[in-house]
Amino acid sequence: MNLSAPTMVVFIIALVIAIIALLMFLNVVAFIPVAAFWVMTLAYVVLAGGCLFRGA
Repeated sequence: MNLSAPTMVVFIIALVIAIIALLMFLNVVAFIPVAAFWVMTLAYVVLAGGCLFRGA
């Protein structure tokens, strides 16, 4: 399995999702009915997918 760096778009998407999770953890954003842990896990999965799939 060859890993590659994610594209800038995938990295920015993962970063935005991670920032939203941080704001949820700090109770700044309270209208999303999911735990901050799962949102941060989603950000990690997006970033890992960007590393696993070439050109993604």
